[in-house]
Amino acid sequence: MTLKVQWIDRGLEPKSPPNPEYPNGIDLSMVTDPDAKTCSTRLPYPAKRIGYFVVECDICGLHTAVTTAGRPDDPRSLRVPCKAN
Repeated sequence: MTLKVQWIDRGLEPKSPPNPEYPNGIDLSMVTDPDAKTCSTRLPYPAKRIGYFVVECDICGLHTAVTTAGRPDDPRSLRVPCKAN
């Protein structure tokens, strides 16, 4: 596993209700090419509050952020395209 995940707490509580279609979180994918090489990771779920995950790959240099709202519909996993190709 080359993806490192760090959660940044913004210290705010959610103000909107969660999406009832995702009572157990969502699996996010930033992959648009079905033939692309990918990496994936579980995210700490559920997030405590509003914040964001900083996700970095120490192999290909990918850096991205994923927001959290401190609700049941927060992301629980992330799939990203590999930039090492």
